Amino acid sequence: MLFSEQNLRRTGVLAICCLIVLGLVFGSSVRAGSDINLVSQERPRSTQPAQQPSPSPATTPAQPVPTTTPTPQTTRPAQGDRTAPTLGDPPPPPRLKPTPTPTPPEEIDAESTIRINAELVQLHVRVIDRNNRPINNVPEGAFHVFEDGVAQRIESFTREEVPISYGLAVDTSGSLRSQLQSVIDAGKTIINANKPGDETFLVRFISSDKIETVQDFTASKEQLLDGLDSFYVEGGQTAVIDAVYLSAEHVSEYKKGDEGDRRRRALIVITDGEDRNSFYKQEQLFARLREEDVQIFVIGFVNELEKEAGLIRKSPREKAVNLIKKLASETGGRAFFPESISELPQIANEIIRDLRTQYVIAYNPTNKEQDGTYRAIKVTVDQPSDSSEKRIALTRTGRLARKESQGGGPRPPAVRMPGTATPNKKP
Repeated sequence: MLFSEQNLRRTGVLAICCLIVLGLVFGSSVRAGSDINLVSQERPRSTQPAQQPSPSPATTPAQPVPTTTPTPQTTRPAQGDRTAPTLGDPPPPPRLKPTPTPTPPEEIDAESTIRINAELVQLHVRVIDRNNRPINNVPEGAFHVFEDGVAQRIESFTREEVPISYGLAVDTSGSLRSQLQSVIDAGKTIINANKPGDETFLVRFISSDKIETVQDFTASKEQLLDGLDSFYVEGGQTAVIDAVYLSAEHVSEYKKGDEGDRRRRALIVITDGEDRNSFYKQEQLFARLREEDVQIFVIGFVNELEKEAGLIRKSPREKAVNLIKKLASETGGRAFFPESISELPQIANEIIRDLRTQYVIAYNPTNKEQDGTYRAIKVTVDQPSDSSEKRIALTRTGRLARKESQGGGPRPPAVRMPGTATPNKKP
């Protein structure tokens, strides 16, 4: 035999060794390829990013716990999203809360009476220029109030319109016979200008026993116009002072003391101004007017009065003019002396304007004594830098510090309502 038994054994051993070496080499290759595939699955190519939606909090897969704590963010953009993260709308800015004012302890029980100082003196002030035209833009700081020469502190100031309560008292004596219809027409112009809240009453007067309230206070223009149409001329001795006294008193007392009363009170008188037989004297009339806050506007037909004066007396015209001017100036009103009845429409419109364009000023007087004495009042207003416009303040000239228990004195003639008995006559 070519091969001995010993050679065959050597060949078998070599074959087995070769097979073992090949097995080892093949196993190493398989393990290496497996490792490469695993690496490629964990690290995808950057040229083909995975298109996966941003994970929500409920579906976020578990991640390996990092060795450091990451900075918290509101939103993480998906891989490949180039938009910067945002925090959303900021909260509203904080606001400082004011420290609450401590409430004082309650010291007044429900049944206690609270007394409020109601001694404020109220003034209705008109401001005009040299041509008697109203000036409506004067500020509060430009006004100054003096009582008996002592400066007073202004407690309230307003330019707003307030309801007006006024009387229209017409002299229907024979001296105004030719002017009566024009006077009635002027009265209608004034009444037709009334605004909501305004109230008017009508008086016709002749002598002391013929002072008649034709229509008491009402807001009804129809009733007032009908009342004017009922006016008629009647003979008698004219009692201008008595008519003004009673009419102003009626205006002053109307709704006086009502809660929140801020009414403006006025009296419009149309007369020739000649007083022939009044119960009251002028001194008594003006003393009474100083107790009231009633502005008086007078239309005086004085041209027909006698101008000649005697040795010891003034002329009837001069006396009438003086009375009319004093009525207006003492109360902060205005006097008109028409040359003809054609001026009445314009005068009526000026009275309406004056009633509407006024300043209301209230002050607390420094003199608290209620001793019945007279206190002079003066209101001044600062002049503007432009000297071409002069400001003139007009209001009542004073007040009477009436005593609380003041009373007595002669009884006035009563204002007669239609259908009532004749009032007390002059003794």
